[in-house]
Amino acid sequence: MAEDMATSFGAQAGDYEVGRPEYPFEAVAWMLERMPHGTRRIADVGAGTGKLTRVLTEAPDAEVVAIDPDSEMLATLRGAVPGVPTFVGSAERLPLPDASVDAVVLGQAWHWVDPVAGSAEIGRVVRRGGVLGLIWNIRDDRVDWVRRLTEIMHGSHAENMLAEGDPVVAAPFGPLEQERWEWVRPITRDLLHRMAASRSYIITASDDEKARIRGDLDALFDELDLHGETTIDLPYVTRAYRAIRD
Repeated sequence: MAEDMATSFGAQAGDYEVGRPEYPFEAVAWMLERMPHGTRRIADVGAGTGKLTRVLTEAPDAEVVAIDPDSEMLATLRGAVPGVPTFVGSAERLPLPDASVDAVVLGQAWHWVDPVAGSAEIGRVVRRGGVLGLIWNIRDDRVDWVRRLTEIMHGSHAENMLAEGDPVVAAPFGPLEQERWEWVRPITRDLLHRMAASRSYIITASDDEKARIRGDLDALFDELDLHGETTIDLPYVTRAYRAIRD
């Protein structure tokens, strides 16, 4: 079931693209600042529709490739971030030569990865001294209505993993460093529905369960008086990690 969820997103690639938030540039820059001086080759693994890819391309002289197991997600990425080479693959099976990149980064994706096998395979393609970067945008459930939103949608694999502790990486990478950023995203009722529709639990749910969740979301949004183009600030915490290849 977890594997089905991990590869389910292509069915809702459009909702994923518009419903999911962008990554703060400063968080992505922090994740990559330990890259060896003068290096610039970066692989975005589990790239999805390119939410992280487009931030990576803003770095001066960056050479970025995008890898995802879902060809439908990559088709959406090519429209959103033209010119970035795309390849079907996963963290455990990367279509890249040995020691060919200076960094591998995963946005909203490491919780789908076998950490030992993924670390070893990423270590194969990253040069010595290169970087493994992991990043997640997590809704801030300390806010009451956001906590209720999560209860309706069900916690994601990422949220559940990070609630239990920090992610795990293995050889040949050293210890994880981490930072966090708090910010808000103004969002409409429609975009909240589309964000919910892009989540693996809902994509793979029965029609009855999808209808129940949509009804519960509508009841919450009515209570918040969120209609039409009115927006509400959805608070996020971005959590970023980095480790250096030995």
